[in-house]
Amino acid sequence: MYAIVEIAGQQFKVQKDQKVFVHRLNAEAGQKLDFDRVLLVDNDGAITLGAPAIEGASVTAEVIDHVKGDKVIVFRKKRRKGYRKKNGHRQSFTAIKITGISAK
Repeated sequence: MYAIVEIAGQQFKVQKDQKVFVHRLNAEAGQKLDFDRVLLVDNDGAITLGAPAIEGASVTAEVIDHVKGDKVIVFRKKRRKGYRKKNGHRQSFTAIKITGISAK
């Protein structure tokens, strides 16, 4: 059984006991979360599709930790002008574990 759910403006294909990294959420580590914007549920071949979301369906998850992603180097240069700028960026993520999918 899997579901496609919208979390923090992005869509994720999730299954039970799966670990997912989503954009930073305002939640404490160990807190339980419910996501009710479920777009699709596949229950052993029986597909339920929402328009746009399925009424009564939800995905429950538990916050594991807040982490930072790998460093991304942003380098800008204009040739023959001597212009060079180097910046780095690390995105903040929240690691969540999917604990259950319920579709009514």
